[in-house]
Amino acid sequence: MNDLPDNVTPFPHAASQNAEIPAGEVRVMVPDTSILVTSATHAVALTGDGEILEDTPVELADIYKAEIPPILVHSPSVAKRMGLQSPRRCYDLLELFAFVKPAAFCLPTPGGIMQACGLEDSWELSSYPVGLHRVVSTLLEQFSLTGSRPDTRRILWSMTRDGWLWGPYLLAAIGEDVGQDNNVKSPMSGLDVWKALPEWEEQPPPPPPGTYPVEPTEARQRLADLLGQRAEDRPSQSDFSSAVSEAFTNPESEDMPRFVMAEAGTGVGKTMGYIAPASLWAEKNQTPVWLSTYTRNLQHQIDDELNRLYPDETIKQDRVVLRKGRENYLCLLNYEDSVRGSSLPGRTVGLGLMARWIAATRDGDLSGGDFPSWLPDLIGQAQSVGLSDKRGECIHSACNHYSRCFILNSIRRARYADLVVANHALVMIQTVQGGLDRDGRANRVVFDEGHHVFDAADSAFAAYLTGREMWELRRWLRGNESRARKSRIRGLKTRCEDLLGEEVQAIEALEHVLHASRILPNENWTQNIGNGQPQGPAENFLYMIHELVLARANNTDGPFSLEIPAVDMPEKLLDVATELEEALMAIFKPVIKLREGLMRRLDEKSDTLDSSTRGRIEQVAQSLEFRCSHLLGAWIEMLKALKMEATQPTELFVDWLGIEKISGRPVDVGYYRHWLDPTKPFAGVVAKNLSGVLLTSATLTDGSGDVDTDWARAEERTGANHLPDFATRAKVPSPFDYPNQTKVLVVTDVRKDDLDLVGAAYRELMLASGGGALGLFTAISRLRAVHERIVKPIEQQGYPLYSQHIDALNLPTLIDIFRAETDSCLLGTDAVRDGVDVPGDSLRLIIFDRVPWSRPTILHKARKNEFGGAKYEDMLTRLKLKQAFGRLVRRGNDKGVFVLLDPMMPSRLAGAFPEGVEVERVGLADAIQQIKGFFPDH
Repeated sequence: MNDLPDNVTPFPHAASQNAEIPAGEVRVMVPDTSILVTSATHAVALTGDGEILEDTPVELADIYKAEIPPILVHSPSVAKRMGLQSPRRCYDLLELFAFVKPAAFCLPTPGGIMQACGLEDSWELSSYPVGLHRVVSTLLEQFSLTGSRPDTRRILWSMTRDGWLWGPYLLAAIGEDVGQDNNVKSPMSGLDVWKALPEWEEQPPPPPPGTYPVEPTEARQRLADLLGQRAEDRPSQSDFSSAVSEAFTNPESEDMPRFVMAEAGTGVGKTMGYIAPASLWAEKNQTPVWLSTYTRNLQHQIDDELNRLYPDETIKQDRVVLRKGRENYLCLLNYEDSVRGSSLPGRTVGLGLMARWIAATRDGDLSGGDFPSWLPDLIGQAQSVGLSDKRGECIHSACNHYSRCFILNSIRRARYADLVVANHALVMIQTVQGGLDRDGRANRVVFDEGHHVFDAADSAFAAYLTGREMWELRRWLRGNESRARKSRIRGLKTRCEDLLGEEVQAIEALEHVLHASRILPNENWTQNIGNGQPQGPAENFLYMIHELVLARANNTDGPFSLEIPAVDMPEKLLDVATELEEALMAIFKPVIKLREGLMRRLDEKSDTLDSSTRGRIEQVAQSLEFRCSHLLGAWIEMLKALKMEATQPTELFVDWLGIEKISGRPVDVGYYRHWLDPTKPFAGVVAKNLSGVLLTSATLTDGSGDVDTDWARAEERTGANHLPDFATRAKVPSPFDYPNQTKVLVVTDVRKDDLDLVGAAYRELMLASGGGALGLFTAISRLRAVHERIVKPIEQQGYPLYSQHIDALNLPTLIDIFRAETDSCLLGTDAVRDGVDVPGDSLRLIIFDRVPWSRPTILHKARKNEFGGAKYEDMLTRLKLKQAFGRLVRRGNDKGVFVLLDPMMPSRLAGAFPEGVEVERVGLADAIQQIKGFFPDH
């Protein structure tokens, strides 16, 4: 091979040629096989003979399928680009990276892995194979220095015996003889990493919280201290910090929190602006403040910002905690169960990579942080993110991993932290369940991305009587019922039987719950309904809904979910609803008795129960209340309403029957209920139970032209109008010079229903900006059609094109790649606008395929009628455009162009854009020339 380091020796493919690797001598040896790199339209291979091959991915597919697999990056993506049905096991450099540098960040691209290894990235496809050869040698050299720990060796031996391709080369790097067993006695040797994790030690309860207010001058001073003397002078940021400090003063009445609504234009420095008073409140009163976001992306951005406040990582570890729902964390018991059942060939490889990450992770978070988002693509969902506790089946202190549990560790740490970075959904659920912490100490919340409180409340307070939800409840109650396959699911009996003691009534209630829950849909419910053979009252109900929706809905063969109003119900369906109501009541009543028995035992045995058992009883009782009785109660009320309101919709709720589809495939069916105004329960259950609330966003208010109306709409969207007193309003404009830093162009000569013309417009606009473009679509089908038309010409000009729903990568990874590759382009759906934070030159053009009007669902039409008709529709659309536009300029020297390919955009939507920015209606040719002139260096 060309230009290889002197200390690197190519070595035959160990797995296929049974090569002997010398023992004792530490050597860095690279597999003697091809190195393959692909883009969407090009492929380059460096063969073992040193020959460079260049062609389309399809034409070089034989290299991917060769007897000796190639070295590459992200095998699933390469396979997809080559038109292959499924990926194969290759020398995937991401696997090697995940083993050698666990919990380290790496983009799953050739350039990304080169940068992560400290190598210079040339950004040229043809040079990547040689660069990847250097990546192999670099990682193996690093491992030769760090990989000699006994626990690492045991994991490596287990993975090698299971056929991991990289195993022999890593063993050689630490001087091991691959022909020896090296005392590996079982397939799970080394995988029991939980034994080495630190254990949590109980601490004395934190002191009662204080009530010392934060004055505006104190907030300004704290901000100045955080930023330092060399920081850029930003008066607007100091003004914002001063204004929002009111949320950290004491309320004057019991049912009215200090409720502050603050809009901060992009560039104000909103995050540090509220961190200043929040951190000061926490320190003065020795109680945590919760900082809540809607997206995980912002959650981790806030965590990064907090490095300014706590530059010492050890101190930050104590003062700052990221909290997410338990479904986001690895469950050590699930991992152990998977390890003990890892007798199938190939399973140890994935578990070994997970073991390396578990030993290195900061907090066990599988949905961000230090977990490689691309790892599930390589080892499968079941052995990675599938190891989280998604079913609420935790057995708490009865678990052997209780004192090491990542989930409980984050909960415990949050009690003693200053700042807890969470998300809206968790905050609402925790508040409903009795408080943000078990002591009730945390009573101040900052809702960043406050414009999403409405959506978060909409999800949190909805109720679905559907097949998937009922099946989940059955699994939670009854555990694994399948004899055909093993499962980690534990039922209610396993979780609480030993806690009941001699409580005869509670024991009988448990048996009644388990017996009555057999009426819930079983794991074959989708097939039963599809075959017209429902079993039991629950499946009968679902089957009748399924048939009624297909009979009444329009476009039943289309890709979108189907729905019909829950009115004018057939008598036969109402009879089945009555039967299901009675069956659910037969579960509900003994659940109440079981919970009462647990609470009675907690009271009567208070002097003899140890703290561990007491904690388990409390947890099971809480789970029965919120995971079971509340859910069953909501379902029973829905069934009553279906009969009572068969011809008249309810006033508080919007009900409908539907078939949910994902990518055109039915995944659920049932009866759906949402609050007409979900901010009512938000204000009544969440906000009123807090002492201070700050809602902040760059897009809190609309741009209708009437300031008072815009604030009134913002209060409707946040629940402030349901509070007994007025909220405090604050607005700090952006410091950016939008008229000179941005352009807004509405293209008037491209028919939005002609996808050939739309595709051509995307192509020419992206080429005009020299890449750095984000294309947003209102429908996945339109995205796919445009991608097919533009991918080849875009990439032929040297601009990588990535696409949601097409590339074999998840959205967070695609955004990371887009951010790193300055001239790349990204296609995504309208919702991507919330997850993209790309400062600098990487995002300089946004193209919207058409005005993002809301889909006319039953729920949307009901809210449109309730909240002002066409004005409500316009408000939602302006806010979407405002949020998308706000992605363009994130720093003082950023420039950007916003293009809308919809000549039908009404002028009343122009309020979405900052004052002074002219909305120009131009032809495509003019738009192209303006973009070229706006970006002369590209």
